[in-house]
Amino acid sequence: MASHVVGYPRMGPKRELKFALESFWDGKSSAEDLKKVSADLRSSIWKQMSDAGIKYIPSNTFSYYDQVLDTTAMLGAVPSRYKWTGGEIEFDTYFSMARGNASVPAMEMTKWFDTNYHFIVPELGPNVNFSYASHKAVNEYKEAKAQGVDTVPVLVGPVSYLLLSKPAKGVEKSFHLLSLLDKILPIYKEVIAELKAAGASWIQLDEPTLVLDLESHKLEAFTKAYADLESSLSGLNVLVETYFADVPAEAFKTLTALKGVTAFGFDLVRGTQTLELIKSSFPSGKYLFAGVVDGRNIWANDLTASLALLQSLEGVVGKDKLVASTSCSLLHTAVDLINETKLDDEIKSWLAFAAQKVVEVNALAKALSGAKDEAFFSANAAAQASRKSSPRVTNEAVQKASAALQGSDHRRATNVSARLDAQQKKLNLPILPTTTIGSFPQTVELRRVRREYKAKKISEEEYVKAITEEIKKVVNLQEELDIDVLVHGEPERNDMVEYFGEQLSGFAFTANGWVQSYGSRCVKPPIIYGDVSRPKPMTVFWSSKAQEMTKRPMKGMLTGPVTILNWSFVRNDQPRFETCYQIALAIKDEVEDLEKAGITVIQIDEAALREGLPLRKAEHAFYLNWAVHSFRITNVGIEDTTQIHTHMCYSNFNDIIHSIIDMDADVITIENSRSDEKLLSVFREGVKYGAGIGPGVYDIHSPRIPSTEEIADRVNKMLAVLDTNILWVNPDCGLKTRKYTEVKPALQNMVSAAKTIRTQLASAK
Repeated sequence: MASHVVGYPRMGPKRELKFALESFWDGKSSAEDLKKVSADLRSSIWKQMSDAGIKYIPSNTFSYYDQVLDTTAMLGAVPSRYKWTGGEIEFDTYFSMARGNASVPAMEMTKWFDTNYHFIVPELGPNVNFSYASHKAVNEYKEAKAQGVDTVPVLVGPVSYLLLSKPAKGVEKSFHLLSLLDKILPIYKEVIAELKAAGASWIQLDEPTLVLDLESHKLEAFTKAYADLESSLSGLNVLVETYFADVPAEAFKTLTALKGVTAFGFDLVRGTQTLELIKSSFPSGKYLFAGVVDGRNIWANDLTASLALLQSLEGVVGKDKLVASTSCSLLHTAVDLINETKLDDEIKSWLAFAAQKVVEVNALAKALSGAKDEAFFSANAAAQASRKSSPRVTNEAVQKASAALQGSDHRRATNVSARLDAQQKKLNLPILPTTTIGSFPQTVELRRVRREYKAKKISEEEYVKAITEEIKKVVNLQEELDIDVLVHGEPERNDMVEYFGEQLSGFAFTANGWVQSYGSRCVKPPIIYGDVSRPKPMTVFWSSKAQEMTKRPMKGMLTGPVTILNWSFVRNDQPRFETCYQIALAIKDEVEDLEKAGITVIQIDEAALREGLPLRKAEHAFYLNWAVHSFRITNVGIEDTTQIHTHMCYSNFNDIIHSIIDMDADVITIENSRSDEKLLSVFREGVKYGAGIGPGVYDIHSPRIPSTEEIADRVNKMLAVLDTNILWVNPDCGLKTRKYTEVKPALQNMVSAAKTIRTQLASAK
């Protein structure tokens, strides 16, 4: 039996790619320097998988930003505003699409299915002149081959690419993205021909949209595309890979009947119902790539259970046609457990990062072939038993409190309109109040202070003094800019989830468990291994200190329970909603303590609420019910005069707008600018929203500084569909990734735009 890995993390064990990208973007290193770091990383990944015994090793899963943008480059689908003139796409065009530049904004960025990874959304129309403009897939295959590693080149499949795209601005509403299939398939044929000429014997086409609820005409597009590609694929073994959920019955039927396809890959961790379809109707003579090792979490695989599952599948497809695989790309997990120095031995024994998952996959393949490593399986079984019986996992008081939540929907006693009136009397804000989302730039000096404090190189007194000075600087800047509701800038926090997890019980933390979110942005998700509670206040000290520095309202800044859950590696031994309710109770304690300390505006970020929405519509209602309920639990008991904000970013919110309303927050700030203001279409279509709302007026993920006129234009578009008395003016997201040289003028222009429109509204009365 053979082994396969869908994809592998790109950043490197010490985030080498992150630092190389940022150095290049800052002009401190050359394109050749960046390419050298990248080549070294690819080489080490291929060698690691080869040494581990993996037969089907992927190539072209490395990316400087994301795999969908790589496909856009391959197809030459560059929007005209970037003034690309043809030829091989180089870094300047590629990164302008991803990040924008001084003159034009970036393309839209959104979440990759239900993960915290992001991709750049292709902008397509009937007049796009597609051309083969990036030979990356072929070049990386040749690069690996020159090192003695025969890889499986991976491409985003043509139908999924189109289904993940959006119509470009100004395109007729009658335009359908799938109408472009005939225009992009010739380029896929060119790529396939070059890969065959280079010696490739296998190719992997990722078609993850097959796990979605697809209408019949979309399923027909798969049939059409692969029938068209059949002759080009002749002579190759072709794997079509799916992941993240079950493949619906109709999609399974379509998938397994595709012309020219040799093998099918399924996520059997999150797609357990697909097993029944495999057992009843998997086509004879085809390869099954069985994704039994979880690519999205960090728990060690239950090897005994996985081996039993593989053995049952062996009877269905035959030993020579069964391949042990990961459930999806390992991009979504941390790189290597060997780099961890903070975790104790017990918890460490429960875990497997990407490097360990590669070993698990091969161990399963060998066991099924009759070469079972008894010592490895025995150690795994002992770790599974240790985790189940450890007293660290269970807290009876927490479980009792969580169980007591049943029977109430936890709503505040007064409706939002009456609460907003009471809050306005207390806060006395102008119309179109300005605010920011929370964080301010994280300078090199600030990171040094936090690092030295954690390493015990400076005293607590020195740390408090340094952070207090940073907060004072941020407060003074906001007052100077005349922002209405202030934030303290979060200088004490490296990460919005990690900061809270470090202060909650039931969490563990890694030293180097970094995971890519987008571009060079990496996060270090906490590990929720046990029941969650809050031993003591987490933010009251800094929020109170910040409020003492100003007479303006100072927001208390919290991360909501759903976002903490979705941005952590979550225990898999109880339902996710039970863990979420436990976190909600912990955040509720913090909200009440902030209110007692005199904080009158409290923001509970739920940036990842939409991200956790299941991929299948039939599962939406259950998730949204417990997720929205969890948010309401956090603030159910507070006074009407305390204003609760929440924040959401970089997802499609239009389909869950009624659940957002049901959260019953007083004010929501929400990403809007980078997605061509599509959020506003909900309100144009008649959805009534009575709470405060701040659709972002500029994109903070781009270094570009918007003009006052541009921001004013955005605000006027908002006023066309939203009442003046509920609209807030704010950026899309937090400012931690930006520089002060970008933040100051952008915020200055934002405030100026708000004041200009206030004056215009006043004179129009």
